Amino acid sequence: MSRMVMDTGPLVAWLCPRDRHHAWAVETFQQLPAGCLVCEAVLAEACHLVRKDGVDPGRVLEFVERGGLVVVPLGGQVATLRQLMARYRSVGMDFGDACVVRLTELHPDIQVCTTDSDFRVYRRHGRQIIPLLAPFA
Repeated sequence: MSRMVMDTGPLVAWLCPRDRHHAWAVETFQQLPAGCLVCEAVLAEACHLVRKDGVDPGRVLEFVERGGLVVVPLGGQVATLRQLMARYRSVGMDFGDACVVRLTELHPDIQVCTTDSDFRVYRRHGRQIIPLLAPFA
């Protein structure tokens, strides 16, 4: 399996048995290489959403501590992230999605693990399809 950027949806689905993508996420996570890239925005979203489902958000961070995810800070990318969000305003791109798209621009030989169908619309560098690992792909 190729290098991977992790989006929020698969993390939440993996940890939350009631999530509609839980079975897909469990199967997928068994095949993922260690060290998938993740941004801080995705971690924040995942911690918030798993807590809403009654799961300890510390489990998300434990996965990082065990090496399942490698956090890539994007603080120096604010202008680019803002531009991405403006380009996809009609789709409703949020900050986390912009960060994931930006990671694919910074790491060209990478896939996005997601449950978000908006990634079928998003393009890296304005025109390149983003390779996906998703339940709908």
